[in-house]
Amino acid sequence: MKRVIVFAMVCLMALGVYAQGVVHPATGTEVSTPEGLKVRLIGRHQQYARSMDGWDEDINSPKSINIHPDGSKYYVNSLEGCRTIAYEMATHKKLAVINHRFDGSETELWAKPSGFYNFTHYAARDGFNVNAFMGKPVESCFTHGGRYLWVPYYRRSFDINAQDPSAIAVIDTEKDSIIRMLETGPLPKMIATSHDGKTVAVSHWGNNTVALIDVSSSSPADWHHKKMLVVDYILPLNYSTTVSVDRDNGSGYALRGTVFTPDDRYLLVGCMGGTGGIAVIDLKEDKYLGRVKGMMDNVRHLVIRDGYLYLSINAAGCIQKIGLDDFLQAACQMDGEGKKMVNVGGWQTCKVGTGARTIELSPSGRYAFAACNNASKLCVVDTREMKLITSINADSYPVGLDISEDGRYVIITSQGRSGGGGNAVDIFEITYPEPEPMTKEGVAALNARDNDLTMPDSDSTAVAEGMNDGEATATTEYLAYGGGGLAVFLAGLLGYKALRKKC
Repeated sequence: MKRVIVFAMVCLMALGVYAQGVVHPATGTEVSTPEGLKVRLIGRHQQYARSMDGWDEDINSPKSINIHPDGSKYYVNSLEGCRTIAYEMATHKKLAVINHRFDGSETELWAKPSGFYNFTHYAARDGFNVNAFMGKPVESCFTHGGRYLWVPYYRRSFDINAQDPSAIAVIDTEKDSIIRMLETGPLPKMIATSHDGKTVAVSHWGNNTVALIDVSSSSPADWHHKKMLVVDYILPLNYSTTVSVDRDNGSGYALRGTVFTPDDRYLLVGCMGGTGGIAVIDLKEDKYLGRVKGMMDNVRHLVIRDGYLYLSINAAGCIQKIGLDDFLQAACQMDGEGKKMVNVGGWQTCKVGTGARTIELSPSGRYAFAACNNASKLCVVDTREMKLITSINADSYPVGLDISEDGRYVIITSQGRSGGGGNAVDIFEITYPEPEPMTKEGVAALNARDNDLTMPDSDSTAVAEGMNDGEATATTEYLAYGGGGLAVFLAGLLGYKALRKKC
């Protein structure tokens, strides 16, 4: 009965999407709260309509956004475009396009193989070069004070089912070019840097493993994999090399959100799939301890701030919060051997919008911003009361999000689905009731850049699109109600699966 109810709910959600269509809010759209917080859409980059503002042919299924620590520019990972685009923050002009395409001759870029990751499906072919491929950039993180941007690939282009080793590109942000390549496990998604700057962690959605990379040296030639840790078991991978399967679902624990504790003693990794929870790794011992449960299922993103651990819960569309000390006290009861599971209660929960994906906090920690995929909104939460205080429409199906060091800008990426929505990067300006504290770098960046954007405003109204396979179009398309019922049913059937573990 429970499954029937859930299925019915998903069908109703699909009906809502079907009825309202895919939306693209007009530049200048604004919301505010009685307390004085204001959110305004001030610009975008998009590849869904030449007639609308912000047309950018390099935006192709944008997965994530990373704002440089000094606030001077930001990077967008265009997943299906196999490229990372750099933009200037002050003007939002394109600075560089970094292509993730390799012909196999770039041997000088590659670090020495670690021995942790072996090709089992492709390397045995006669004359096959595993280093000739296009990479699909997923997430990214900065190291060495923002000098380098680390970008893992969902998969190498020839590996249609993401079952052999993928790779990471390291971009020199002063030159905006790739200066180092390293192997990874299959289907890496999240990547994070320790607070001391010595370690990069990569969570492999594809097979329940986590990589630890030593980046303590200032010389890229010295960076190397130091450990591969297993979350309970390595998922066996033996899929077809000619027929693709759905690797976003059925991938074990589907490791996603990844964060170091402030003292770098522990690494926490969210499990979107399997029996859920948060995997805990003791970095002092380089040992996997087990999984903490008690939060809602389908954990997607993790953030630690001011003594609290925050989670986004994808399927339920919630943000949860707990004291970090309370969480770690429970986690320390696990030993990675006899006891590998513990429950912890006391979570505070705020409902935002369905499909809560990436979350980030304002500089003060007072506000949490969430990209809500199914709801097609940017939601804002007062973290003191864990209460939704406002939301604003975004280009449909947002996934990635970042906030500038001074808190002034929140930028989100909308990837799209089933040929509808997406292919957009939305830029929001935030006005706070009280000044937000800023880092020294944030103050310098704010003083250095212009106050106003040069991207032209548009008086375009929201555009609805039909949910069709293939590339999204800029036209409005409506389904007759007679055929719409079948579309809703199928959307519900697919959504029931996808809503659980969608990346």
